[in-house]
Amino acid sequence: MIRLAASADLPVLPDLERAAGEPFRTVGMAEIADDTPPSVEDLAAFQAAGRCWVWDDDGTIAAYVLAEEVDGFGHVEQVSLLPSHARRRLGRALIETVGDWAAERGLAGLTLTTFSEVPWNAPYYERLGFRVLADEEQGPALREIRRAEIARGLDRWPRVAMVRAW
Repeated sequence: MIRLAASADLPVLPDLERAAGEPFRTVGMAEIADDTPPSVEDLAAFQAAGRCWVWDDDGTIAAYVLAEEVDGFGHVEQVSLLPSHARRRLGRALIETVGDWAAERGLAGLTLTTFSEVPWNAPYYERLGFRVLADEEQGPALREIRRAEIARGLDRWPRVAMVRAW
């Protein structure tokens, strides 16, 4: 069941994020697996704003998604799920939840940034109807997100911005 996150859910999300990162080791991206997850304080800002949803699997938080508004689009800031819950369409359902949120606000669609060559990243999002945005198509706030990712070293592996417009 997908629901808005409660404050009580937040302390489990950093451990969920660490578990979700483990598959990156299998594709030579241990640094991504070892990346520091969002803090409970950072997550609390999303939760308080009604922009953090969790997949509650009978009391186990199995996945979560964070959203923001960026350049008139809903932006998927983070989507993570426990590897034990992969291939159950949880990621798709969470993305659709953010899509519903964005549509209710009259936003133009969804954007996200992701690794282009990781099978469960850009190729997966393409199956969900996203397409790669050329640099010149990106709005100023999305370009700033990309600049921050580059500064963090994330572009050591090919990375793209994507959009799914309505």
